[in-house]
Amino acid sequence: MEADGIIARRVAIVEPEAVGFGMTVFVAVRTSDHSDKWLVKFARAASAVEEVVELYRMAGEVDDLLKLLVRDVADYDRVYKKRIKAVPLSDVSASFAMERIKYETAVPV
Repeated sequence: MEADGIIARRVAIVEPEAVGFGMTVFVAVRTSDHSDKWLVKFARAASAVEEVVELYRMAGEVDDLLKLLVRDVADYDRVYKKRIKAVPLSDVSASFAMERIKYETAVPV
């Protein structure tokens, strides 16, 4: 399955809280620039941030959705200030997870 590209990689699942990342933040990003150039620049900048653990380009009102693992609100603010300088954005909205109810890494095949 690895040779066929079905298994992309093998990883160890670490509990974020056990290593100091006690806060999960979902960040919705909107932009007025939908060019390929902007997308590539944004994707590179966001992917370079180790706290960004997932990044999706979306359809609908939100252009991109990021999932961050941070230590606390001050840590999120540090990451936020760094990211808004990287590329022009129209709107950034953060939602802080109160509780992780379900978390799966398995693909339902």
